[in-house]
Amino acid sequence: MPRRIVLVAAFAIALAAAGVAAAAAVTHQGSASPAASRASAGSVTLHKTKLGNVLATSSGRTLYLFMADKHGRSACYGKCASFWPPLMQAGKLRAGAGVKAKLLGTTKRKNGKLQVTYKGHPLYLFSLDKGAGQTAGQGQNFFGGRWYVVSAAGKAEKKSAPSSGTTSGTTNTNPYGYP
Repeated sequence: MPRRIVLVAAFAIALAAAGVAAAAAVTHQGSASPAASRASAGSVTLHKTKLGNVLATSSGRTLYLFMADKHGRSACYGKCASFWPPLMQAGKLRAGAGVKAKLLGTTKRKNGKLQVTYKGHPLYLFSLDKGAGQTAGQGQNFFGGRWYVVSAAGKAEKKSAPSSGTTSGTTNTNPYGYP
């Protein structure tokens, strides 16, 4: 009988450990991937999305501006920058088709590195946009301001993506686990 209790206890401990590991994985799934946290670009392009043609990286990842940024300076650091990685300059900046080269620039971050700007707006990716053309960050209101995709004119495109046709009776204002 004592051997059975020991086996049950060992199984319970193993099950609990697996649960903790699963919970940790779920908790950290919204964190920026190492690649996203090192987001850099030499080229800014236009990419077709459900919101229209918006600024993107050369691989098609959507770029956003943060309404809390003031005077061309980023207000997104720490946890904010882990969800919204700043687009850092890598080499000479190039404007893709439809992008106005004269609107491209940079701003210095607190660490001295250069973040890419467009018409004075610091540019960011969204860590939950995993592929080209995704716009999951559109209109999000986190870290002290709203986030919007950027038009070729350098303005916040504030329209919402077309709905998928399904509606829900509940509203989840924070599906990603960040403030």
